[in-house]
Amino acid sequence: MAHPDRNTPLLDRVTAPVDLKGFSDPQLTALAQEVRDETIRAVSQTGGHLGSSLGVVELTVALHAVFDTPRDKLIWDVGHQCYPHKILTGRRDRMPTLRQAGGLSGFTNRSES
Repeated sequence: MAHPDRNTPLLDRVTAPVDLKGFSDPQLTALAQEVRDETIRAVSQTGGHLGSSLGVVELTVALHAVFDTPRDKLIWDVGHQCYPHKILTGRRDRMPTLRQAGGLSGFTNRSES
């Protein structure tokens, strides 16, 4: 889904991890920056775990580009690294509800995945 108020042309093309399969390495690098910007945008609105999520942006993009998620399962060692994962797995539009009543959890939550 396109977001006209944001400069995220690659991220706008991602609704599920399978969408990363056709991206080139330079595109994946650019996508990682867009995910980083999106994470900062969300956390600046709602609060949350910024540093840990920013620390795994490239890892998250790479894992979803290489593995067949959700068939291949990912396990995060700490739940507050999951914001980039949520963005890439169809929950981007719900990020403004992060850590809000009725919104996305600030951690991994099996009922969301």
